[in-house]
Amino acid sequence: MFDSICILIRIKQKMTEKKTKQKNKIGLYEELALPDEISVEIKNDFLVMKRDGNELSRKLNNLISFRLEENKLIVSSQRDRRIEKRLFGTFLAHVKNMIEGLINGFKYKLQIANVHFQMNVSYSRENNELVVKNFLGEKKDRRIKLLPNVEVKVDKEIIELKSFDIEKAGQSATNIEKGTKVRNKDRRVYQDGIFIIEKPGRTYL
Repeated sequence: MFDSICILIRIKQKMTEKKTKQKNKIGLYEELALPDEISVEIKNDFLVMKRDGNELSRKLNNLISFRLEENKLIVSSQRDRRIEKRLFGTFLAHVKNMIEGLINGFKYKLQIANVHFQMNVSYSRENNELVVKNFLGEKKDRRIKLLPNVEVKVDKEIIELKSFDIEKAGQSATNIEKGTKVRNKDRRVYQDGIFIIEKPGRTYL
């Protein structure tokens, strides 16, 4: 009887020690170096980065801890469940893109494919939209809205988009591709359109 009680006490002690270790353990931790030319602040639950008049921000999540220490951003979490791991990885990727965007910028390239009809593509800076004329012989122009802070260059059959904001550049490229998508026709025959051929980290040609 006494031996059984001692065994139970030892088991409870080990369980308590295990819980204490888990409580004190930092499940996820990473330090990100911040370039001197970028100003960084945590303000109203947002991480804000600025450089040369350009500004990017990202909303923080209360499951992940953030603090600035000299020229480093320290990201951590006491727990490492699946949800913390997902949020942790996603946030780190966003921050790295913010730094890369403000330092070097991002570029997308699109190819104008004239198969059946010769399209005329131009950029309207005033309305911040791409104007596509004669798409599949249509009399009405197609006007594709682009996002702000995206530089647009149309050179013959290549469209180039540049921005410090990867999300706005990427969404603008997607808008152009979707805006010239062939509908209600056999796409094996009608291959006209404007297609993404290059984006950060990947080339399709």
